[in-house]
Amino acid sequence: MAQHNRSEELFDKQLESLSNAIENQDSKAAIQLLEVVDLDRVILLVDRLDTEFRKQLFELLDPERAAELLAQVYDFQGGVIIENLEPEKAAEILTNLDSDDRVDLLNELEAKDSTAILEELNDEIADETRRFMAYPEGTAGALMYSEFVSFQEDMVVSDILDDIQNNQGRYSEFGIQYAYILDTAKRLVGVLPVRNLLFAKRTQLAQEIMIREPITVEVTTQTNELENLFEEFHFLAFPVVDSKQRLLGIVDREASAEAVQEAATEDLLKVQGLMGREELRSMPLHLRSRRRLSWLSINIVLNLISASVIAFHQDTLEAVIALAVFLPIISDMSGCSGNQAVAVSMRELSLDLISPKEFRRVFFKESVLGLINGTFLGTLIGSIAWLWKGNPMLGLVVGAALALNTTVAVCVGGLVPLLLKAVKQDPALASGPILTTITDMCGFLLILGLASLTLPYLV
Repeated sequence: MAQHNRSEELFDKQLESLSNAIENQDSKAAIQLLEVVDLDRVILLVDRLDTEFRKQLFELLDPERAAELLAQVYDFQGGVIIENLEPEKAAEILTNLDSDDRVDLLNELEAKDSTAILEELNDEIADETRRFMAYPEGTAGALMYSEFVSFQEDMVVSDILDDIQNNQGRYSEFGIQYAYILDTAKRLVGVLPVRNLLFAKRTQLAQEIMIREPITVEVTTQTNELENLFEEFHFLAFPVVDSKQRLLGIVDREASAEAVQEAATEDLLKVQGLMGREELRSMPLHLRSRRRLSWLSINIVLNLISASVIAFHQDTLEAVIALAVFLPIISDMSGCSGNQAVAVSMRELSLDLISPKEFRRVFFKESVLGLINGTFLGTLIGSIAWLWKGNPMLGLVVGAALALNTTVAVCVGGLVPLLLKAVKQDPALASGPILTTITDMCGFLLILGLASLTLPYLV
């Protein structure tokens, strides 16, 4: 505990020192502080700065230093930082980033903001960035970077070594372990590991020591396919080619793993109603409020629909007030069962283990499971109701309602993601509210409807 308190005190002092350096426009003091703290602490310090101080920090640093700092923070944090800068300053910083980092950050922005920054970049960088940004999210094209070393197949080893020596400063930033061998038409014909180059004779040609017919991926290759390839071959990276085998970029294992994790996080946030980009508490209050309200406002309408079922059976509820105790239980238990089915369907869709057309198979699998689990849960809650009030009919009504609603919930939960995918809607965003509305309505309707039919035996 004491160590934790000391750590918090140190962080508070570092944050105060950084804020003072920014306020005094002391770039040297700010740089010195950021250089001595751990990476995790740097990310936290930048996040905890006031919005205006954060903007001033990146205006205070030179573009190269600002780019180094921006590359350390998460993309969604970087997006917030960049959109608060003037386009000219943002472009100066982004010019010093690797192509994939530049694309990731610009994809975090609204279209008008990214367009304004792209117009400030030099033509070559802007054209490449626009091309990379055009690739669909979750594909190799969207994850690749253009910083790689390539040579012609007819070059001799001595010329290759001279080129590496002359460009060692730039090449060292690429972190290269492979060079890529191209023919005169820029098509990829081989991969040259650095170790092959070190042990080759200086008079040998690149085509003599390269690995022929390398494994490549296309720009349209999905992240789940990439993950499977990395697991199968244990390579650090794959070259990305177009339909004519021309080398476009490189996608590495780390970028692929991060993309899979980000997709899972995004789906989770959508299910929780946090639409759009990730939310941080350092974001402007009005933005966070607007994003949450966009979801909560929809939920008001959906809850009113469910509540109308209760209002319609008000007389039954007043006659058997004990039913009010079981309404939320049936709704919640069925919702939990349905969410389990939603999670399985979304997982299988992401892994391409099912297609949106497999309604019959999913319905059969989930309905059988729903009947089994529903019967067990219904028997359990029905027995509790019977013992509580000493009325077997109350137990039967409550138990039957939960059993039937659980079956409905798992079927809906399994099928709704497939239906949404089939009509090109986002399953992660819409499955939750649809499932909640249906399970609430059906649950209320089943228990109150059955109670109305058996009312003489309940009062």
